[in-house]
Amino acid sequence: MSQIIWDGLFVGSFYALIALGYSMVYGIIKLLNFAHGDLYMLGAFIGFAVLASFGGLATSLGLFALIIVMMLSMVITGTVGVVIERLAYRPLRGAPRLAVLITAVGASFTLEYGIAAIAGPNPRGFPIRLTGDVFLVLGARVTLPQIVLMIIAGLLMIALDTYIRRTSTGRAMRAISLDMKGALLMGVNVNAVISRTFFIGSALAGAAGVMAGAYYGKIDFLMGFIIGLKAFTAAVIGGIGNIRGAMLGGLVLGLIEAFGSELVGGQWRDAFAFAVLILFLTLRPTGILGERVTERV
Repeated sequence: MSQIIWDGLFVGSFYALIALGYSMVYGIIKLLNFAHGDLYMLGAFIGFAVLASFGGLATSLGLFALIIVMMLSMVITGTVGVVIERLAYRPLRGAPRLAVLITAVGASFTLEYGIAAIAGPNPRGFPIRLTGDVFLVLGARVTLPQIVLMIIAGLLMIALDTYIRRTSTGRAMRAISLDMKGALLMGVNVNAVISRTFFIGSALAGAAGVMAGAYYGKIDFLMGFIIGLKAFTAAVIGGIGNIRGAMLGGLVLGLIEAFGSELVGGQWRDAFAFAVLILFLTLRPTGILGERVTERV
């Protein structure tokens, strides 16, 4: 039991990091950014490119090099997210919702096959593979890399929550999510705040991509598709548009998958996730922490 819970929480922390971007973007401009999972993939490939360019030097530095590369990947991935928002989404801000959704799907394909064209379609081995000692904690086998990655994910989530609740930009984000026109009339620079939201959400996805590459040891240009859908599921479970709900949804989804895999087999892991998505959209579309709204996703 302890092992299942630990495995679920570990995987759920990745889902939560990516779900934050989904929830932030939806909360502020009501857009389901289907390109978000591919920013996770892009972050992993940026990490791969930087580490590969330094060769054995980066490998010898291990975790320290990984953290530096992760920060660099966050900056680049965040910038790409801002560019996507500026070029693809902002011109359609007043367009029907369906047009923006189709544009998001187009942006997703552009990222996927752009990376495939540059890096090739075959999977790549990540230059750094985190390995370490194994500990027994309450009966669960816990590895040192898992502890480190969960601490990093937790710190990023706490920093984001603090930023949104304690800073003027965070207050502007919350104001825009409630009433964009009202915030504009109150002097909020809406475009700048939306760009900052895309930057932060995309940077978190990029960090998750580097962490996943270092942990699993393999990356490919389609790695963002399934995990993007899982992150969307996590955001719906927690209450899409709610930051703390996205964190909770990611952990809940990880636990559901872990227990489901234990009961009926790992090959049904994805089926469990999407069954839960359908269940929530049918019975509780506002999620666990989401507030009641007048229109559904």
